[in-house]
Amino acid sequence: MGDTTSRGRDAGHGGPKCIAIVGPYLGGKTSLLEAILFRTGAIGRQGTVGDGNTVGDAAAEARAHGMSVELNVAHTNFLGDEYTFIDCPGSIEFSQDQIAALAVCDAAIVVCEPDEKKVPALQLILKQLDEIGLPHFLFINKIDKAEGRVRDVLTMLQPASSLPLVLRQIPMWENGIATGFVDLALERAYLYREHAESEVVSLPEALSDRAGEARFSMLEQLADYDDELMEALLEDMEPPRDQVFDDLQAELSDGLIVPVLLGSAENCNGVSRLLKALRHEVPGAAKTAERLGVPLDGPGIVQVFKTFHTSHGGKLSLGRVVSGDIAEGVTLHNVAGDGMRPAGLFRVMGQEPEKISAAKAGDTIALGRMEEAETGDTLSVDKANAAQIAPLNLPAPVYGLCIEASDRKDEVKLTTSLHKLIEEDPSLSLEHNQHTNEMVLWGQGEIHLRVALERLAGKYGITATARPRRIAYSETIRKPVTERGRHKKQSGGHGQFGDVVIDVKPLARGSGFAFDDTISGGVVPKQYFSAVEHGVFEFMTRGPLGFPVVDVAVTLTDGSYHAVDSSEQAFKTAGRIAMAEAMPKASPVLLEPVVHVSVHVPSDATARINQIVSQRRGQLLGYDARDGWPGWDTVEAHMPEAEVQDLIIELRSATAGVGTFSYTHDHMSELSGREADLVIQEAASAAA
Repeated sequence: MGDTTSRGRDAGHGGPKCIAIVGPYLGGKTSLLEAILFRTGAIGRQGTVGDGNTVGDAAAEARAHGMSVELNVAHTNFLGDEYTFIDCPGSIEFSQDQIAALAVCDAAIVVCEPDEKKVPALQLILKQLDEIGLPHFLFINKIDKAEGRVRDVLTMLQPASSLPLVLRQIPMWENGIATGFVDLALERAYLYREHAESEVVSLPEALSDRAGEARFSMLEQLADYDDELMEALLEDMEPPRDQVFDDLQAELSDGLIVPVLLGSAENCNGVSRLLKALRHEVPGAAKTAERLGVPLDGPGIVQVFKTFHTSHGGKLSLGRVVSGDIAEGVTLHNVAGDGMRPAGLFRVMGQEPEKISAAKAGDTIALGRMEEAETGDTLSVDKANAAQIAPLNLPAPVYGLCIEASDRKDEVKLTTSLHKLIEEDPSLSLEHNQHTNEMVLWGQGEIHLRVALERLAGKYGITATARPRRIAYSETIRKPVTERGRHKKQSGGHGQFGDVVIDVKPLARGSGFAFDDTISGGVVPKQYFSAVEHGVFEFMTRGPLGFPVVDVAVTLTDGSYHAVDSSEQAFKTAGRIAMAEAMPKASPVLLEPVVHVSVHVPSDATARINQIVSQRRGQLLGYDARDGWPGWDTVEAHMPEAEVQDLIIELRSATAGVGTFSYTHDHMSELSGREADLVIQEAASAAA
């Protein structure tokens, strides 16, 4: 930072730094990464997302959707220091990559727009950073397109952060266009130059009072954590510049403030000042190792935060060396004690791996062909002391689709390829539903699963069809009946004979199935009781409405047998016939699963969510402030599971992409009328 390099602070030293670039969807994160790489000389030309020629978002799916769908990694060097930047997706549907990567980063740059609609999404990210104690800057991007004063923008953004936002710069305007900025710590003015470093200029006289006022406000915020600085301000003394920068560094490192910088990534404006702030103020790998509970100079440890399956190099496990050294040919051990030897060590630039021979603490590397390694694993050179240092807390799935190979010969390949996708993105999961006999792919939303299907086709050559999953409906009865089931068949030699009388009655919801007998006098020999039960149970897998029968008690009360022709098979058939005769007469009724839903949304969307729940046949149980989330509510409701299937699509639409929910099975409820008729018709069509 200009003349700050002689102040003796060591934030710029201590090994390579790893910085996450995070922020709401379409905020300009990939453009900022590109600008950083261009400004530091890692690339010769700054690409644009629109032209599809950036280092980040090189995957076909990212370019097709115009958004990041997985993290991107790039290395560069700035003023002699090594940096790894991890550009994380902004959509909540792809947040898993961010969750895993942040654990090993030294700091984060939160890229946001001066747009009030993005505040809830910004809050999601800032809360996550607060919870893990990761130092972070706020970079207000697209300042050239901002409307209104920057102090108003800061007032708008502050509710998203639990920490005070400390404005480090104010913009200079000319005819409504941001032409440069004043650095409040350095007390210098800079004029933007497109795709070049800003030029130091004299502070415009018209801006002098505003700059003085903004600087004093910054110092007041820093003084909240520095009594010496507070005393200087009270005595109207100008604090030494070194002290100001020392406070900025210390308070960022301790997680007390969020410094706010300005710029335009697309025009490469404000990037150099951001880089210098990273160099001088961000704590290094030693602080991250301390946060993770490992000594920086201990045995080699790699924390894996991403898995890739490449077409030529096989599986790559991307991780950060959080302590010690890793040499080619080393054996690494997971927590279970399994030993793995990487096929090589690599440095990754976008989609391109580059072979290296060794890595040191702070380096971000890829390990080749570590087949047993998983995202979230901690791998250690020291087998005896291997321990998990950063557990992976994945979001629960909210959207599922039944998935099938379009070509039957691809069915085995489909399952294998899906497991590879899940290795790359553990927030996907695969369920083999026994109730509906379907393979269901679960994820974080509609786009998330759409991208997964596109990867299946583009990466593995497998076209799959997806449709809404079936709901596990069942049926029961409303009234008791008594029915006889008689099976008699003569076909030469021994015939078949079984004759039973059963009482069928409804049970309380959730009771399941009960079978009993009241036979006396040997009208049905005891050895055939279990055969009758099997016949009854066999029928119950598909009742007269087409669904499994539940909450029914069946009692064998009477019957007859033939000394020669009776058999277990005959009585099993008789039991099935008796149920087939009884069930339609017992007023069968459809049961649908009802779930308890907890919907988490910004408070200004609560009324709309209540309306959505009611429109989806939900029963509102109430809502309250979401614990630990200022400005958010949690809506509780009972809803039919069928109505929850695509709830996330409408919920995200109503909450600018940030709403989410969780649910658990609560009970089964009777379904009648038009909805029941449609369900029965669809089941009959599917079975035909």
